[in-house]
Amino acid sequence: MKNFIFAFIFAMISTTAFGQKTEKTYQLSSHILDVSKGMPAPGVTIQLEKYSNQTKMWTVVDKKVTDKNGRVGDFLSSENSNLGIYKLTYFTSPYFKSMNTESFYPWVEVVFEITNKDHYHVPITLSAYGYSTYRGN
Repeated sequence: MKNFIFAFIFAMISTTAFGQKTEKTYQLSSHILDVSKGMPAPGVTIQLEKYSNQTKMWTVVDKKVTDKNGRVGDFLSSENSNLGIYKLTYFTSPYFKSMNTESFYPWVEVVFEITNKDHYHVPITLSAYGYSTYRGN
């Protein structure tokens, strides 16, 4: 037990003293606000793709589902170089069908470019017959 306590205390001191990060950070996040309800949109699948200038094709990088707050906060690990052109596809039709609501857009695609190591937040405001997007923070 003594060895366990010593190892635990040493790990805590060394992590704090030597500035080691213990939490993983991400460069890209998104959020969906259903403006027709004034509420977040949970359970929406969002697919992230990256464009290749060489092949002129999109490659799927990741696919996530919005949480109860309509958010996905963990796209693109900050440990990697993520420069390039990306596309987020929000699969909105199943979300509206789950509420027995007719909608116009079966999905929404947002194309944007990451040009540096800053954090990028790409939210959309959504209704059954419209959407808007902007670069958030």
